[in-house]
This record gives sequence, structure tokens and C-alpha cells, in this order.
Amino acid sequence: MINSEYFNEKSSSAPLAVFRIGFGLLMCYSIIRFWLKGWIETLYIQPKFHFSYYGFEWVKPLGEYTYILFMICGLSAFLVALGLKYRLSIFLFFLSFTYIELMDKTTYLNHYYFISILSFLMLFIPANATFSLDNLNQERSYSMVPKWTIDSLKILLSIVYIYSGLAKLNSDWLFKAMPLKIWLPSKFDLPFIGENLLQQEWVHYAMSWGGMFYDLSIPFLLLYRPTRMFGFLLVVFFHLFTKVLFPIGMFPYIMIMGSLIFFEAEFHFKILNFIKKFLSSISLLKKVLIKYKSHVVDIYLIKKENFVIALVSLFFIIQFLFPLRYLLYPGELFWTEEGYRFSWRVMLMEKKGYSVFKIMDKKSGTFFYVNNEDFLTPFQEKQMSFQPDFLLEYAHYLGDSFKDKGHENVQVFVDSYVALNGRLSQTLY
Repeated sequence: MINSEYFNEKSSSAPLAVFRIGFGLLMCYSIIRFWLKGWIETLYIQPKFHFSYYGFEWVKPLGEYTYILFMICGLSAFLVALGLKYRLSIFLFFLSFTYIELMDKTTYLNHYYFISILSFLMLFIPANATFSLDNLNQERSYSMVPKWTIDSLKILLSIVYIYSGLAKLNSDWLFKAMPLKIWLPSKFDLPFIGENLLQQEWVHYAMSWGGMFYDLSIPFLLLYRPTRMFGFLLVVFFHLFTKVLFPIGMFPYIMIMGSLIFFEAEFHFKILNFIKKFLSSISLLKKVLIKYKSHVVDIYLIKKENFVIALVSLFFIIQFLFPLRYLLYPGELFWTEEGYRFSWRVMLMEKKGYSVFKIMDKKSGTFFYVNNEDFLTPFQEKQMSFQPDFLLEYAHYLGDSFKDKGHENVQVFVDSYVALNGRLSQTLY
């Protein structure tokens, strides 16, 4: 064991059980939702070309087998919620979800990245220590787990909030209320607030500054017991309100569920007891719950804990440093976007572009313009039009495509114009 008082501390296993159930059910529902909306077909099967992440060009959509990948992801998420074969289930979920995320850069969202790194962290956390089908099969349950396993979830959530708040400390967000000044007036159709409140400039500034203070303060409000309930109510209000205003998918529910980990064990016992009562009302499950009288073992002992702690510590060092990598690149971040992704910069830009590609024969000088619709879906074209790495990757793809069609001495040129946060359109390349 590591000779440290902190790493020897123990805590109730109930918070991990509640977190596991909530995470698994939300992820299972999100996969089903994604499937039913037809996004598997439109985002991964229909496109002729897929934008890749640097270093992960080998990750490709699987054609019709992509549906099987989503089935594995959804099923493993459900098994995580049940706590059945937890280690294998969370491993399969991490692999399948991350593969889905890496198939096409066009679909990048901060909360997809959050789910990937969260599921990776959960590989090392005994979230099945209690109230899981693994307990039922092994006929033993654990009342206590190492305290650091619960704290690691709190740290990861805090990183997301604090870096999101720090990212808002920029002139566009604070002194121009951008891009909220563009987005909020477009919500005029919302009942009660759309036609009046959201059209007021002071509201745009209030929400910009309020969002910054919210992100920077919420981890501390949740960590401090006297302010915890107030902080949680703020979390619920903030995320439900942003859900009403913006189409941000499952992210609000993930953050609301995740914030429960900050509550004391008694709170989580109440949730588990409520679940037990609900399940006992289902006759088919009543016998299972009666059987669930596992021998309670005081402490869950993590195998090779020194190695696990070292690995998790390395994970957090990366999470602290990776969002700061943009400092190593020259140029204005919002224009170049080098280091922008994976740094918790949430909804900071309204960026629109128009990019015209020209294919030229280097020797003869003859050229023609590309109709992007022949190669990209509307969503891909929109994302490509203002993101520099998309433009470069697409240019290489066009060059290779026209070479394959028999064109010689191919050169690819682009005229790209981008408008950022209300500014007039400017030449990007």
C-alpha cells in the first residue's frame, strides 16, 4: 500500500452505486435515442468521406456493421447500470463509445469526449462494490471503498467546470456578450421569455457573466456541505435552462446526474432504498431482491492498488495539462483552433464559413471549381467551411480523389472566408 493517510481513507460504496446506475441508464438511453433519430445512417453510413482525428486516421466507420457497434455500446451501458460483469461491461462501453466518437471528427462534442474519459476512469473504480448483480452472483457486497475512488469522479467533474469557466475569461464573452448576443434573440418563439427578455442586451451580458461565475464556483459550492444543496439546485436550473435554449443533447442530464456524487452517503442510501422499493413492486423482481442478502464485507480491496493509483494520477496530470496545450501554438486560438478541442471550451464561438475549392492542372494552368455537395453531406460541409484542419484534410482528399479519376499534375486551392462572433467575414485562407 502507498504510505499515505489519504489513500488509506475509506468511504461508503453507495455513491459509486448510484453513479454507476445513473451513468449506465443515461448512456443506454442516449444510444437508443441516437439510433431512433436516424443519426447512425446520416452521420456514419451515408457520407462518402469522413474527417479523422490526428493519429486516429485508421478509425473508420464500419458500414452497416456500425449498427452492431452501437448495439454493443448500448447493451454494455445497460449492463453497467445493472452491475453485471461490470469490468467487462465498462471496458466494452469505453472501447465502443470511443470508437464511435473517433469515426468522424465532424460529430465532435465536448460531452462525447467527457463520456470517453469518464468511462476510462470508471475502469479503475469499484462501482459494482454494492447494489449490483455481480454482488448477487458472488454472494458478497462491500459497504466501504477507498475514498479516492469517489473523489476522482469529483475531481473530473470539477476540471470540466473550472476549465469551462476559465475559457470564458475572454473579451468576446465578457465584453461583447458574444456569441449569446447572436443566439438568444433567435429564441423569440420561446413562451414568456422569447419575445421580450431574450431580446434585451442586458440579459445577454448577465447570462455571459453569470455563466462564467457559475462554472468557476459550482465545484466549490458542491464540495462545501453547507452550500451543497444550493449548488445542486443551481446545477439543475442552469442545465435545464440551457437545455431549453440550445440543442445540446444529453449533456445537461449527465452533469445533473454526475453532481450527485458530491452528496454524502446518507443521500445515496435514500436513492438506493427508493430503487429497492420500486423494484420490489415488480413481482418478477421480488424474488431476486429477497435473494439479494449478500454477505457484507467491510472494505473493497483494489488489486495492485499502488499501480492503479499511479495510473489514475497520470490520467489526471494529462487532464490538467492537455487543455493548456493551445499556449504552445502561435496565432489567435478562435481563428486557428489549434488546441481548441478537448479543452472544455463550451459554446464560445459562432463561426460561419464559405470555402471554394479549385482544382488546377499545374502544367497547363486549366482549372475547375469543386461542388462540395458532390463529396460532403450538408453537415460536413458546414463544419469544414470554417475549421482549418478540416479544410486541409478535405483538400488532400480532393487531390487524391481527382488523381484517382485520371487527372494529372493536380493542385488544390481554396478561398476560405469566415465570420467569427458577429465580425464581418474575413479571409481565412
